[in-house]
Amino acid sequence: MTSLVALGDGPLFGLPLPELWFALLFVMLGTFLFLDGFDFGAGAIFAALDDDTERETVLAAIGPFWDGNEVWLVVFGGALFASFPSVYADLFSRHYLLMFGILGALILRGLAPEMYEQRHDPAWQRWWGRSFVAGSVLAPFLLGAFAGNWLAGSARSFTLVGVVVGVAVTLLTVVSGAAFLRLKTGRRLPESVARYGIAAVGGYLLAVVATLALLALRLPNGPDALLRLPVVVPVVASVALAAGYVVALRRGANLVALGAAAGLTYALVSVVAVVMYPAVDPATGATVREAIVSTLPLNLMSIGAALLLPLITTYFVVLYSAFSGPISAGEAY
Repeated sequence: MTSLVALGDGPLFGLPLPELWFALLFVMLGTFLFLDGFDFGAGAIFAALDDDTERETVLAAIGPFWDGNEVWLVVFGGALFASFPSVYADLFSRHYLLMFGILGALILRGLAPEMYEQRHDPAWQRWWGRSFVAGSVLAPFLLGAFAGNWLAGSARSFTLVGVVVGVAVTLLTVVSGAAFLRLKTGRRLPESVARYGIAAVGGYLLAVVATLALLALRLPNGPDALLRLPVVVPVVASVALAAGYVVALRRGANLVALGAAAGLTYALVSVVAVVMYPAVDPATGATVREAIVSTLPLNLMSIGAALLLPLITTYFVVLYSAFSGPISAGEAY
């Protein structure tokens, strides 16, 4: 009992826990956008492949990973609820249509490849193939729209900022997906896969520029909020990462290209976090320190996170180690 009282006296070790949890939320979101992002991107590229063997190869490449990668979205939602419950309630209630759309797209993306494999009938596989593509494209687009509306403090489900950020996130998943497929399949997919990734990274940079321009017009003190070192550095780094991605993909350094795609993802998420801070919900003006839970549950959550997050990370290390390397010829979903 005494130890619980002590935990309620102040933050653990005097750490700035509200800010650490705010940063941790965006690390979790970035991890989901990267890991599940290359699954989404593979689904988008699936639409451009006509050969049945090539489509089976795409499904086999993402098969061991996609359902595990979605854990990070659950972790993000749970952490947001636990650390900033009022923000969770306000944000999700304002955008409940987007939430239902995201869940529907994720369900469709998960169900479609399972159904696709059940029958080798052209009409059946055409229908479920299109469903797989739709879920793979809609999920990142709606997630991006949600993030854009959150950042801009909009109460509407669809805004211009949300649409542009949705397009940016969707293109970013194609960037990751192209690198991942080249890494996992070698030369068994056509060279056009690399070209899709290169085109997508160019479109992504244009979408980022458009997003920054819209935010400069919409946010209070927009230009001043954006022309800060913590914002400028990741934006400039994104240009360098995009160039590195193109060079790596053309030279067949696919792991380097995938690493560049990861850097682009975390750079985007960091820009969103920096522009938003110190607010955690710009629509209501709630700041990180105002919206955080009280000291005792915050300390207990921090102890729990310190124990659980290494376990989750270890699971993913084991998963990706077990299925490392290119997939075998003829391997199926």
